Amino acid sequence: MTTWHWVRHGPTHEKTFVGWRDVPADLSDAARLARLTGFLPDTALIVSSDLSRSITTADALEAPRRHRLPHRHDLRELHFGDWDGKHFTEIERTHPELSRTYWESPGDVAAPGGESWNEAAARVSAAVDALNSRHPDAHIIAVAHFGVILTQVQRALGVSATEAMAHKIDNLSVTELHHRAGTWQVQRINHLP
Repeated sequence: MTTWHWVRHGPTHEKTFVGWRDVPADLSDAARLARLTGFLPDTALIVSSDLSRSITTADALEAPRRHRLPHRHDLRELHFGDWDGKHFTEIERTHPELSRTYWESPGDVAAPGGESWNEAAARVSAAVDALNSRHPDAHIIAVAHFGVILTQVQRALGVSATEAMAHKIDNLSVTELHHRAGTWQVQRINHLP
């Protein structure tokens, strides 16, 4: 069984859409990071997206018996395209119907120059499948993003994107999913150690 410990990166304090734009994480809460580090398994692989907010969070979780895997481009946040860096009110004003559909009926709808929920889910699932194949009995600490984690919650629960998006994924939370022979099980979602 491969056990996935999905960790959402540290907070960015951004008030705009943050997808593939590279913004730093605030990792100043040493006590919270220590609790998170202590909660996660001592022996594990650590992988992160290739965006700095995930990389530095993963760095903070390193321990002697945790082995770091290369950063992965395919574990990046949803690609918001032209919306990245813009506030929701601006997007609502410039793309009123599209922005509403994007959140209310996620699936094949994409932001201009971005990717749809389904495209992001396929990208992330392919990365997860590759890691499951290479590490069938490992604990994997995967430091990633809100949307990335929710695509895998959707997969594990077998629910719609809308139902998956109803789950909260806080910064520095843990979502634990188990994989065995093509079957997924959800252990916990959005646990705050």
